[in-house]
Amino acid sequence: MRNYEIFVIFNNQVEDKQISDWIDKISEDVRTVGGEVVNVDNWGKRQFAYEVDHRTEGVYAVVSVKAEPNSLLDLDQKLRYSDDLVRHKIVKVPDLAFAKIGKIK
Repeated sequence: MRNYEIFVIFNNQVEDKQISDWIDKISEDVRTVGGEVVNVDNWGKRQFAYEVDHRTEGVYAVVSVKAEPNSLLDLDQKLRYSDDLVRHKIVKVPDLAFAKIGKIK
C-alpha cells in the first residue's frame, strides 16, 4: 500500500456538519477499497491567495491515507463533481516524508 494525502477545499458557505459528513464519506470510501485512514487534519477557514471560482476563502482539510495504487480513482470522480468543494487533490506522499511527520510508526 502507498501513502496518499487527500487535500480538499470546501466552499466557505458549507456548514461544519456537512464538512464532517464529507470527511466521513471520504474515510468510508477509502476503507471500502481496502485502504486505511491514518489522520484527518481540519485546517479550518483560510483566505485564498487569489480568487477561485469567484470565492476568496474556503475551508481546508487534509486526509492522510494508505491505499493501493489506482484504488482512489472512484473517490477522485466523486470529489470532482461535488458542488460543496472548490478544489481537491490526491497526492502520493513519499514513505520517508510520511514517517517524518509522525503519521506512521
